[in-house]
Amino acid sequence: MTHHPFAKDPSWHWPIFSQTLCGTMTDRERLGLPSHQIVQRFDDLSPHYKHYMSHSSAMLRELCEQKDVPLAHRIAIGNILALSGDDRLMTLDPVMIKIDAASASIGLKPSELDHITTHYKELGIDRSWIEKECPSHTIHLSSYALSKYPVTNKNYYEFLLASGHDDIPTSWHFGRYPQEKSNHPVYTIRPSSAELYCHWLSEKTDLTYRLPSEYEWEYAACGGQDIEFPWGDEFNADYANTAETGLFDTSAVGVFAAGNARWGFADMAGNVEEYVSDHYKPYPNGTFISDHLVDIHGQYKVARGGSFARFRDLARVKRRHGHNPKSPTYAMGFRLALSLE
Repeated sequence: MTHHPFAKDPSWHWPIFSQTLCGTMTDRERLGLPSHQIVQRFDDLSPHYKHYMSHSSAMLRELCEQKDVPLAHRIAIGNILALSGDDRLMTLDPVMIKIDAASASIGLKPSELDHITTHYKELGIDRSWIEKECPSHTIHLSSYALSKYPVTNKNYYEFLLASGHDDIPTSWHFGRYPQEKSNHPVYTIRPSSAELYCHWLSEKTDLTYRLPSEYEWEYAACGGQDIEFPWGDEFNADYANTAETGLFDTSAVGVFAAGNARWGFADMAGNVEEYVSDHYKPYPNGTFISDHLVDIHGQYKVARGGSFARFRDLARVKRRHGHNPKSPTYAMGFRLALSLE
């Protein structure tokens, strides 16, 4: 068995999941943790907080996305910025990255289906879940822009105050805005609230913000390349905030800079899962997969990317999934898109 990179307990091993067992597992079991407390990588960031507290906000903004700064330092720096003010993340002026029109290859070759299923077998992958990615096909994308970062708690808080909308994230304990996580991505919101946020921001800016399509999201995440993760084919727990990383919480956007996609997009493989505009349907010449998400929702909105509470299989750029309200380990957020033609 492969041991968790942060676990100090030699009795710990990877959990084997199944659709049936997930409903009976505790939160710790879902995250691959034993029932007793163990020492983890990021339990004590206090030395880093002490070191960086005297740095200027401008210096902290520069350091938090420098790949040569150790990850634990970047996580601490991002959290300091949450309280001191992080002006990378202006609600009415989000950082958008333009992508030129292109013919994009999307999806998984059927010949790779068995390999992917076997490769992630220890995580309890069902072959049908991966079959949703088949077959690979080419589509034309008009030019568009995608936000570098997912929408943050502060962004969403300002939207709630301005609009009077009532969908307070359930991840905000007691409904309190978490200022200490102002620059972390918002999650546990309804997909309709993500769309309403886009509409509100469009009215405020005279631009037409929206959720990205599945195709736009995947093309941005892979940078137009046939790769497994935004950075390449080999998973690295220091490149994305997934369960393997051992943080088990959101992180300030952008601090996992080594895992940025080719064109600079941050957090596309972890931190929070991201709703796209599409409802699930099979790809052209593909097979409709009637899995547990169809049983729960009927029609459901697709989500992309991994999260701090899910394992690396969901961090794959081709993976298509959605919200399972029966499990607390689904952290659903979103990022913005703009049409340019």
